[in-house]
Amino acid sequence: MSATDWNTDIYAQATLEDRSANRRRINMPATLRPAGGKSFQTVVLDISLGGFCANALQPLHHGNRCWLTLPGMESLQSEVVWWDSGRVGCAFDTLLSPIVYDNILAHYRGDGVFRRV
Repeated sequence: MSATDWNTDIYAQATLEDRSANRRRINMPATLRPAGGKSFQTVVLDISLGGFCANALQPLHHGNRCWLTLPGMESLQSEVVWWDSGRVGCAFDTLLSPIVYDNILAHYRGDGVFRRV
């Protein structure tokens, strides 16, 4: 096993473990663009270091790539894990930095109110 395989395996395991990581309910406007498709406005409903759940009226298929753009941030590449009845769950390709995650939570809360810190 090469060093690259080892790092990939660790990341894959961490991503799986993060599905049970602290998910925080938020109500955050964002843009989601599926691979090969047009971007659309959405609302992120919960977020963790490893992924997010958002509104997506159009079906997105398991394994497809998509890019989430949050206010004031560059696009975050992710992979669709599930889609059900207008909601999509995605896993980030790269785990969010705890600092970025804390900053998101400091600015948004579950009722959609933006807070300045």
